[in-house]
Amino acid sequence: MKPISTAMLLAVALGAAPAWALEKGATAPQFDLQGLEGAVKLAKLQGKVVYVDFWASWCGPCRQSFPWMNEMQAKYGAKGLQIVGVNVDANSADARQFLTTTPARFAIGFDPQGATPRSYGIKGMPSSVLIGPDGKVLLEHSGFREADRAELESKIQNALGAVK
Repeated sequence: MKPISTAMLLAVALGAAPAWALEKGATAPQFDLQGLEGAVKLAKLQGKVVYVDFWASWCGPCRQSFPWMNEMQAKYGAKGLQIVGVNVDANSADARQFLTTTPARFAIGFDPQGATPRSYGIKGMPSSVLIGPDGKVLLEHSGFREADRAELESKIQNALGAVK
């Protein structure tokens, strides 16, 4: 019998590793981040529909998603939607500079160590997770394109229909 190479073992191990992306219906991992206006805690948003958007200052599509998220927050905030932008820049000064030219009218939390996107299995920027009022994942979405807007808004509307 031939010995198994380290590379082969690694390939098998990686192939057998569980998917890190959250599955629909999974409980969303909690987070407690420093924000622009104090702490941003998922636990405090229980009972609301939460749209968590992971972003970085160097992300081109993030510049397109912010105006849309501002619009969604303004349109649906009173109906139970809370958008939370989780910035993953190692230097929060980069994020703050981004916000001077691309303002956010929703909660912003800073995660320079990247623990929150790791717990959510995020692989690229921007990525978003829609969380229902029960704290369960309803949708995970990667990227942001003009064509995504209507579908994402429809998912938010459907989730808000479950808010009591």
